[in-house]
Parts: sequence; C-alpha cells; structure tokens
Amino acid sequence: MNSRHTGPQRRTLLAAAAGAVGLAPFACLRAQTAKEVKMAMVAPLSGPWARGGQLMLAGAQMAIEDVNKAGGIKALGGARMTLVTADAGDSVDKARSAVQRLLSQEPDLVAGSGAWLSSFTMAVTEVTEREKLSWLTNSYADPITSRGYRYVFQTSPKATTFINESLPRLVEIIQAATGRKPKSAAILADNTASSNAYAKPLAEKLLKENGLELVQHETFTPPLSDATAMVRKMRSVAPDLLVLLTSNVPDTKVILDKMAEFKLSGKVAVWGGSGAFGSPEMAQVIRREALDGLIFCVANWTVKGQEELAKRFIERSKEPFMSHEPISTYGDVWTLKEAIEMAGSTDRVKVGDALHRISIQSGPAAVAYYGGVKFTESGLREGSHVLLVQWQGGIPKVIGPAEVAIAKPTGLTR
Repeated sequence: MNSRHTGPQRRTLLAAAAGAVGLAPFACLRAQTAKEVKMAMVAPLSGPWARGGQLMLAGAQMAIEDVNKAGGIKALGGARMTLVTADAGDSVDKARSAVQRLLSQEPDLVAGSGAWLSSFTMAVTEVTEREKLSWLTNSYADPITSRGYRYVFQTSPKATTFINESLPRLVEIIQAATGRKPKSAAILADNTASSNAYAKPLAEKLLKENGLELVQHETFTPPLSDATAMVRKMRSVAPDLLVLLTSNVPDTKVILDKMAEFKLSGKVAVWGGSGAFGSPEMAQVIRREALDGLIFCVANWTVKGQEELAKRFIERSKEPFMSHEPISTYGDVWTLKEAIEMAGSTDRVKVGDALHRISIQSGPAAVAYYGGVKFTESGLREGSHVLLVQWQGGIPKVIGPAEVAIAKPTGLTR
C-alpha cells in the first residue's frame, strides 16, 4: 500500500518555463521551493500486527503535517516532506519485498522509519543499508545496531537493557504490592526476534539473578489458536510471575482468557515484555478487571512533558491515548527533518552523516523522545530510557521512572 501527500507541481513547471526565457535563477529557486522530500515508512498494515503499523502511520502523518505547517525544510527553500508507505504484511519475506519495491518505485527516497516487529526490522534494514538509506526504528532486538551498519538508528534501548533494568524494579513493585517477594516465574513467548531477545537472557541467568526460579518456559508460533496446554501446565507449576512475551493482541487475549478460565487471573502477576500490551484494542477485547494491574515495559509512552502532544494526537486520531508507536514515529519524522536541515541536502550519505552528528535537546523531536536525540557510533540512541507502564482504570499509565511518571503503581493482584 502506498500513501503519498503530493505537493503542488504546477509552480515547478511554470518556473521551468520561465527559465527557458531567461529567468533561470528564479526558476531554480521556485523548483527548489516546491520540491518534495520523500520519507519512507514500512510497517505491518495487514495481518496480525496491522494495528501497530496503523498507529505508527498515524504518528508519522501528524508529524508530516506539523513539519509542513511550520514551513517545511527551510534549508531547501521550504521543501515539503511527504510520506511514502509500504505494507510489511505478516512475514519477514513480505517485509523485505515491501522495502525492495519501495526503493525501486521511489528512487529519490531520502530516509525512512518503521518495520515495528524486530524480525521485520532486521530484514528491512539489510536492504536499506545497502542503499545507504538512513533508517530509524524503535524495534528492540540487540542485533539491530550490532551488525556494524552505518545507516541504521535504533531509538529504543536494546532488549537486554529492557530486561536488565525493568526486572529488578518489577520484583520490588510486586513485593511492595503483595507483601512478599516473588520466588518463581514462567515464560510464555512467541518466536519473533524481539520475544526471543527477551526470553533468552531471562531463562539463562536474569531470573535466577533476581531470585526467581524458572518453572515453565514455552515458545509458540503466532498466531496462537489455543493456549489450553500451556495454561494447564502453568496452573500445575503455580508461578508467582508470568513473563508474557507476545507481540500481538489476539495471542495475548487467547492466553489471558484461558488464564481466566483456569482461575489464574489475580493469582499470577503478569508482566508483558513489549509495547503490544499497551494496544488500545486490549481494553476493547479484555475486561477492565482483567487488565488493570498488568505491567509492561516500553521505550516510549506518554510521560510528563508530552501532555500537549498526546492531547493533539487524541483529538486528531480519535484514539483513547497516545501509545509508543505514534510517539516514536512522530519523533522520527522530526529527527529526520532536523538531519536534512543540518545536511542542507537530500543526499542520503550526507543525511546519514548528519544523523551521526545530530544532538537535539529541544523542539518537537526532543518532546517525543524523552532524553533528547543523539546517536552513538553504532546507531543506538543515547539516553534512551526503559519505561514501566501499568493498566489503571482502562488506560496504560507510566509508573516509572518517577521523574516522568504520571501515576503511582497499584496492586498487581487482579
């Protein structure tokens, strides 16, 4: 699927005609003013992960409108930014094919954002790296910026950072809420790259290091049709904590519904390992009493200082809240806008060089990305944070770190 917001072409044609009768400088200026700066977005817009892709697209579209309303790319004479999208679908192969088609159809792309699922991002960035197309992503998997690529920029912390930082905090929260420290844990995970990046270090050492015995570890291929066997075993081993590593709402619903059927809701604390647990659809398909108390970790969510941004997004999109997908892609568009301004060019290599030099501590990109925007040599964003978010009253609210939290943790027993 392609979505383009085209700028006026008639002025460019008139300017070219003027140049033919001796007004070449004026013509060049007008052509530059009307020029489009094309940004790519690849995201799952169909299949089980489509909702995440749609939210990403909504955030990017809002940012594109804001950039253009603010005067476009000033270093290029007010050039307008436009968004060209492609559907990553439901598989790695489809995601790779989508970006290959996009690059073939749109050879003047300047940079891009997206892919959402880490396994999709890995495949997409193999292609974009060869084309020197700078790519911003909020996917978590460690290898994304561990391959020596120059044109890949990871705006979120790595998966191992998520686990290392959030698990000790989670254990403390559970202990404070229940009066006792959790002693055992189960892992139910799909086999996507992001989930594997979480599950492996947890199973190998991190649970043990935090005083948790691993009593169950199961992996499945999405979509999940039945969780009976997994949940029946969970009931028999009776963990204090379930680490639920699903990457889409339907699979999450299947497991949580089965837990309710087996009367495990409220007896096992549930920790979701990704932003998929903050999807608006969770509140539509799962009862509030089943959701409230569930905690998940994420790289970006509405925190202190983003209230006005979130309000505008909610009014524009009619979504119940602004989740990590639109916040991140909103920040990506503004980050790329600033890089193009710094480069003073749409040349891909120059834009990539600018991203390696950029340091944004104020303005829309810094509002969207708590901590600002600056990248290491490997492409990892410096100062990125792990946020703990909890469903409270049917809305996911940031409960940590305390300096940006908008709510305090509540009891984990549901």
